[in-house]
Amino acid sequence: MSEYSFNEYQKESRKTAEYKTIGHKIIYPTLGLLGETGEVAEKIKKIFRDHDAKISPEQQELLSKELGDVLWYLAQMATELDLTLENIAKQNLEKLNSRLERGVIHGSGDNR
Repeated sequence: MSEYSFNEYQKESRKTAEYKTIGHKIIYPTLGLLGETGEVAEKIKKIFRDHDAKISPEQQELLSKELGDVLWYLAQMATELDLTLENIAKQNLEKLNSRLERGVIHGSGDNR
């Protein structure tokens, strides 16, 4: 499998997006993102509970697959909002680098 840029992934993943848009088109991918994120959290919880917080290669592979599902739903949300993953990633890094440069990487609040 070749490597994809965020935008290439978003475009390719869209080919597999088959869901009904009952109500607003953002509802289905939003709920899917929440569900998949919950599955990632559940797997991490069980690693801490049952495996003394040690991640085995098998667990790492399962987490990779779940994170792939998270990425798919994120890509669909972005597409439904006419956004690109590339721009989202760029804006996020710019925000985080600005906070780092200003010494406010720690703390709370969206506008720090």
